[in-house]
Amino acid sequence: MNVQRRALGSAALALALVGCSSFETDWKSTVRNPTPTNDISGAWIGTWQNTNNDHGNQLRAVVRRTGVHQWQAHFHAHYGQLLTFAYRIRLNGEERDGRVQFTGEENLGWWVGGLFRYVGEASPTNFFSTYENKYDSGTFTLHRPETK
Repeated sequence: MNVQRRALGSAALALALVGCSSFETDWKSTVRNPTPTNDISGAWIGTWQNTNNDHGNQLRAVVRRTGVHQWQAHFHAHYGQLLTFAYRIRLNGEERDGRVQFTGEENLGWWVGGLFRYVGEASPTNFFSTYENKYDSGTFTLHRPETK
């Protein structure tokens, strides 16, 4: 049984590392472009914070429009001092008065809590979302990164 757990843990770690590498490629190509002033697409930076415990840390995202009422957010989160992980979620939303109100759910895998549900609002300058799964609930608070 221990061999199976180690193999599964190694596979999960390998997938996380591949996801992080993919995120860094997305991030670098996105921050080179001008920040959109009338859309939520582009680079974001901020924090995630659980509301049911003291877990939280840095968070970055790259958002891309994938349809009339849909975006994809590619997140890269820090957990503790050494762990990072990347994942993608769909944002299903409606644009109203320059803001996108969105909802969604995504199964991120058992190692991070399974099915995540989220709801939030983003403007071209601010991104806020709440989330919950069977273990955690919390918030994402992001803004545009500083341009150089």
